[in-house]
Amino acid sequence: MSDLTRRTAAQLADALAAGETSSVEVTQAHLDRIAEVDGAVHAFLHVDGEGALAQAREADARRAAGTSASGLDGVPIAVKDVLATRGMPTTCGSKILEGWFPPYDATVVERLRAAGTPILGKTNMDEFAMGSSTEHSAYGATHNPWDLDRIPGGSGGGSAAAVAAFEAPLAIGTDTGGSIRQPGAVTGTVGVKPTYGGVSRYGLVALANSLDQAGPVTRTVLDSALLHEVIGGHDKRDSTSIDQPLPKLVEAARLGATGDMRGVRVGVVKELTGEGYQAGVQARFDESVQLLVDAGAEVVEVSCPTFVHAMAAYYLILPAEASSNLAKFDAMRYGLRVLPEGVDAPSAEEVMRATRDRGFGDEVKRRIILGTYALSSGYYDAYYGQAQKVRTLITRDFAAAFEKADVLVSPTAPTTAFKLGEKLDDPIAMYLNDLATIPANLAGVPGISVPSGLAEEDGLPTGFQVLAPALADDRVYRVGAALEALLQDRWGGPLLDKAPSLNGVSA
Repeated sequence: MSDLTRRTAAQLADALAAGETSSVEVTQAHLDRIAEVDGAVHAFLHVDGEGALAQAREADARRAAGTSASGLDGVPIAVKDVLATRGMPTTCGSKILEGWFPPYDATVVERLRAAGTPILGKTNMDEFAMGSSTEHSAYGATHNPWDLDRIPGGSGGGSAAAVAAFEAPLAIGTDTGGSIRQPGAVTGTVGVKPTYGGVSRYGLVALANSLDQAGPVTRTVLDSALLHEVIGGHDKRDSTSIDQPLPKLVEAARLGATGDMRGVRVGVVKELTGEGYQAGVQARFDESVQLLVDAGAEVVEVSCPTFVHAMAAYYLILPAEASSNLAKFDAMRYGLRVLPEGVDAPSAEEVMRATRDRGFGDEVKRRIILGTYALSSGYYDAYYGQAQKVRTLITRDFAAAFEKADVLVSPTAPTTAFKLGEKLDDPIAMYLNDLATIPANLAGVPGISVPSGLAEEDGLPTGFQVLAPALADDRVYRVGAALEALLQDRWGGPLLDKAPSLNGVSA
């Protein structure tokens, strides 16, 4: 494996700025790594080697002329296949969009291009972001680089696996109920869910409009901050976009990396620890909290009673919004079109029925049915309306907790990565993987997952989640970077250097 693929995005940016390497060399090294290992990992649905190298040559020309587009100019990136990309397919992991080439870029992709980051390709995902394991992709499951028989999390397991397998130094994911943070936890990577509205959703194929948020997937907290500052900020094309400048995220990450937590109040959420959490996950979390205490943080326990109802509320709100959003895939305007067998002159409804039956997978159909039921006459108030009331109570619990603490912390996921196929026949067991991450999406607050060590039982990564009030994204970067620095001192290096499968993976 090339040394260039082992470097962080910040290290690559420094090497490019110093003239020690070129973007073409860096990009080619990652394309070579993809060719070497992605047959086993299956992180990518589409690789655009020609396009990435063309963008890399442009980045090198800018640096030679002294007109770099950004600090990350020339550092390659992977993009989750739920964001529209002009010139590349966008399938959302679904057969119903197979072969669709958007005529425009999502705002996030526009900003990546403007920053000069060569786009390596599109990463695998659960179909329309519905899942916690990336097993619901219509194009096959992604595998966890730590153990190829295990899941990489979901729905953005492709982005997390690409970063964990050193196929990309940076990636973009989306987080509707934990789909950036939970994959980060089980692959030993850093995943950030920004404040809702802090990163534009324009061009992001919607699952649930009030919950979806794009964000960084990286190997270090600093890399996430650098990427977040590139993609974040107001976008007039997105009605939910916040018209305020981003906090100083890179500055916060650099401050946190000193490991000084004096004056920071850390709240341990009572309802997001203990029963239901794997012993090794809980042990690594407790050790991480103690490291923050030793670094000067004041730690208090906070209670958020309505968090126990978050998953139930989420799995009414999300399917309701999804059933509405997916109605546009009607076989009439774009995407797959299937003619029903044995019908000479099928009606529009018959074509739509045949197309949706063939084009949507089981999990998507399950959530459409659930969401349509929750929105139907006679049940709207009993289910969807009640879920929205619970959402309000969860937001109030967050507000009360943040009066006692600057940030809230918990394990990111209740277990380490489970085996492929283990929970496919048990949707409820699958949904429980988002137990700790869902509340942040319901309230719109930012969160980060930082690798917190390996569980004794299986030697697999665990994650530590930090949550902050809306618009206080800088706090999650400061605390996340502090914990990262403290833990790396204990490990003697980055957690990903301990991954047993990475060096032996072959195509």
